[in-house]
Amino acid sequence: MLLVLQAGEGDAGRTSYLVQQLADRYTVVTYDRRGLSRSKLDGPPGPLTMETHADDASALLTHLTDQPAHVLGSGYGAAIGLYLSLRHPQQVRTLVAHEAPTLRLLPAATRERVVRGVAAAERAYHNDGWGPAMKQMAALSGIDLTTLEMEPGVDFQPMTVDRAANIEFFVKYDGPAFRNCQLDADDIARLKQTGIRVVPAGGCISQDIWAYVCAEALADELGTAVVEFPGGRNGHTTHPRAFSARLHQVLAAVA
Repeated sequence: MLLVLQAGEGDAGRTSYLVQQLADRYTVVTYDRRGLSRSKLDGPPGPLTMETHADDASALLTHLTDQPAHVLGSGYGAAIGLYLSLRHPQQVRTLVAHEAPTLRLLPAATRERVVRGVAAAERAYHNDGWGPAMKQMAALSGIDLTTLEMEPGVDFQPMTVDRAANIEFFVKYDGPAFRNCQLDADDIARLKQTGIRVVPAGGCISQDIWAYVCAEALADELGTAVVEFPGGRNGHTTHPRAFSARLHQVLAAVA
């Protein structure tokens, strides 16, 4: 089983191209995270935590299998994967953490710049709506939609009513968890004791972006190296064929 934890406001459909490339080798599982698309809340929304998301992923795995699973997380999803591995280590076989926002592992000046950028995006949301907020988040992540390269046959995810609502929910209720991600060197030391093979990963064209620096810092703490994947921060959606081929190699090497 391969659990795919989505980045940002992505729901289960965000990685449809990638899943098509993986389904011949794995039982691929992904889902709409709490508050997104079909995962409606029973009560009023409020700020969410990485611990809550990790426990949700654990509950899903418990429902589906009694065996440890491979986990692929990108961005926000990679942070959830790290928390899942710490809180429920018996459920994770391998974690490929693609540019996880481990902000506390960054140099102080870089961390403060990123936190200010996320806070600015949240203010933009409150003042001007989700459009300007997401533009700020994209710029912070080094994503330029006007020059974004994609594999042939891969299209941008269209802006639907559901996606617009997901973006708004993410900025408003998931943003604080992103900004306050508490994973530090002590947590990574505990992670090493679980025996889970954690693969810090980064996009081959995003070496200058803070999220890649996070991947390098995570690799340093684990005593390993960053494994590069095709594309940038969103390589799993822009280059699904090449990304899946690289993932096959990584998972086969640690099986």
